[in-house]
Amino acid sequence: MRMDNVFIGSEALQQGKLSRYQLRTGFHAIYPDIYLPHETAASLRARSVGAWLWSGRRGVLAGLAAAALHGSNWIDDDEPVELIWCNSHPPVGLIIRNQRIESDEVMRVAGLPVTTPARTAFDLARQLAYGEAVARLDALMRAKWFSIEDVLVLAKQYPGARGLRQLRAVLPRVDPGAASPKETWLRLLLIDAGLPAPETQIPVVANWRTVAVLDMGWERFKVAVEYDGDQHRTNRGQYVRDLRRLRALAKLDWIVIRVIAEDPPDYVIRQVLDALRRRGYRDIDATHTTRRSGCP
Repeated sequence: MRMDNVFIGSEALQQGKLSRYQLRTGFHAIYPDIYLPHETAASLRARSVGAWLWSGRRGVLAGLAAAALHGSNWIDDDEPVELIWCNSHPPVGLIIRNQRIESDEVMRVAGLPVTTPARTAFDLARQLAYGEAVARLDALMRAKWFSIEDVLVLAKQYPGARGLRQLRAVLPRVDPGAASPKETWLRLLLIDAGLPAPETQIPVVANWRTVAVLDMGWERFKVAVEYDGDQHRTNRGQYVRDLRRLRALAKLDWIVIRVIAEDPPDYVIRQVLDALRRRGYRDIDATHTTRRSGCP
């Protein structure tokens, strides 16, 4: 996406690049005075460029728009664009955050001013619901590593910021080993049920060959838990590979519990707890609660 695909209409007219007729017939406005060619989709990236131009090139892209520019996955194109700037009347599709931000919390990504990964994490952890916040930070750290300590430094720097209590609850749960929001949800479900935090992306090697890399589990007990998405049902080749992989893991004495969207949380917890107990796990304090595991 070239930045010059998104432009300020009045500038283009003043510079003689377009006539009013050309502007009206060949382009569409995504924000007041911000235009795209008719054939160009108003993607999150395009709208992020447009939001910055709309601010007079003075705003800083933040939140999910910043996370997407840092390379985070699982962010839909129709998400609102967040901008740190001062304006009380933003157009539809823009969220304006009138917040303090220091120069060392801003960096350039693809020519745009964007909150650093640590500042992006600081904002998302405070502003989103608990489960979604963990999932978004998992994805952000997977795409662009940031230091948890740097985020905590920001918490000290902004002691009056809203959501600091949640931020301190979210940060210990961040794990870039989660390959999807559903894997984050599953990991949080197990932890919030009182089980020990599972390891993520566990390599299983036999005869100097990697048999599998497991979503999460406990290598000590040889118990793994994996979330099965739709591709396991709709792609025959994937189904066959998964079946062979499970057979190989079973020969290596691994118990693999596969979770699907239709499984009730309590059922998942019982299955995992039963498997762990069969392998010697004896934590009598494990509780069956799904109190804070919500995730999109």
